[in-house]
Amino acid sequence: MAMKFGLLLPHFGEQASREKLLEGSKLAEARGFDSVWVRDHLVFEPHGEMEKPNRTFYDALITLTAIGAVTDKLQLGTGSLIPFRHPLITALMTGTMTQLLGDRLILGFGAGTFDHEFEAIGWGDLNRVELVRSNAEILKRVFTENNVDYDDGIFSFNDITVEPKPVGGQIPFWYCGATPKSARLAAEYADGWMPGRISLRTMEKRISVMREMTAESGRPMPTVGVIPPTSIEETREEALKHVNIPGLLAWANKAKFAVKPPSGTFETVEDLEGQLIVGDPEQAVAELRKFEALGVEHLVFDFRFKFDRFFDQIELLGTEVLPRFRDGSA
Repeated sequence: MAMKFGLLLPHFGEQASREKLLEGSKLAEARGFDSVWVRDHLVFEPHGEMEKPNRTFYDALITLTAIGAVTDKLQLGTGSLIPFRHPLITALMTGTMTQLLGDRLILGFGAGTFDHEFEAIGWGDLNRVELVRSNAEILKRVFTENNVDYDDGIFSFNDITVEPKPVGGQIPFWYCGATPKSARLAAEYADGWMPGRISLRTMEKRISVMREMTAESGRPMPTVGVIPPTSIEETREEALKHVNIPGLLAWANKAKFAVKPPSGTFETVEDLEGQLIVGDPEQAVAELRKFEALGVEHLVFDFRFKFDRFFDQIELLGTEVLPRFRDGSA
């Protein structure tokens, strides 16, 4: 299967705008991208090493609905949806989206990072990892069945039917996260696995475990995706100017379950292999080949370091990187 390519959308922070979202998505479709993706937060806390302190955050599913209305083919993904919505609400919203937009959704779910988002709605005492599992199980049931009875100790309901059902049947459910547990849970019950920043060494280890688990259980191997921060320019030197390398190195060294480089510490840009795609178009293609060799099937470029140049990056990748990759040239 050919590797697919997507874009993380600028629906958060100071660069969030109607023009970038709608016109950028239309441009991405015209330039051969396969998908667009959103994040999810209820009470947004910008990541200091990646984002400026602006709390603007456009709702994930509303954003995808608007984009789906002005595009025809792009897959519409969440990377990841955080389980602060009741699963029946999510079922109604996403089923409706497929009726309006077609069979284009990928529901990536993650447990989230911040307790305060769940405390704000009175769910602070709930296990967020188990909330993801509840969503997976409830969505699977109500997407395909009527008069559903359900009780998992978190959510409980009787004789529930949610209509409309999704066009095309089940909406793919991906588990998002870079930890060993995230990969194991994806192998256990999800259709895909999508970490964000993750080194190639760490990803290789996670994929190996997932393959062992699915071989033993007989489940299909989940689709493997990834969302690496990206900066592409005509020269590597120019591309590096737009990236907070010290911030990325500091974050990598704090990652609890990361496979460390041979030195034992993330110290150089080279140590960030997999956690960053940076360089000229030829170097970008070479980096994509590394992901392909590991078994990555869907790579989503994260331009949040340079959302102010979102259209330029779409053009550069769409005209100089993706065609070279797809025709096999370096």
